Amino acid sequence: MAQSDKLLKNDKLLKGLGIGLGVAVLVPVAVSVLGPMLKPLARSALRAGVLAYEKGREVFEEFGETVEDVVAEVRQELLEDHAGAEGVDDIQEAEELVDELENEEVRPETSEA
Repeated sequence: MAQSDKLLKNDKLLKGLGIGLGVAVLVPVAVSVLGPMLKPLARSALRAGVLAYEKGREVFEEFGETVEDVVAEVRQELLEDHAGAEGVDDIQEAEELVDELENEEVRPETSEA
């Protein structure tokens, strides 16, 4: 009996139980009352998120295309430079030469022991 008297006298415990019980009762009521109001708000937020995602995807696609264009231009300039340096008049030959050079750079060198 002494312990039950201590529990009843403990204000923090009673406050905690009261708050927990109040929340357990009020949350379902609040959700049922606010639900019809929150659904359009949630739809609007999701719609804005989807639109932002689509716009971001478009921007990244355009950026990727721009990068590809710049890389193609730089590659063409390099081909022309290599063609001039090697004395090659045909761009096709220059492309083959650059491909050969790239393959030589990529291949790991093997040392014979």
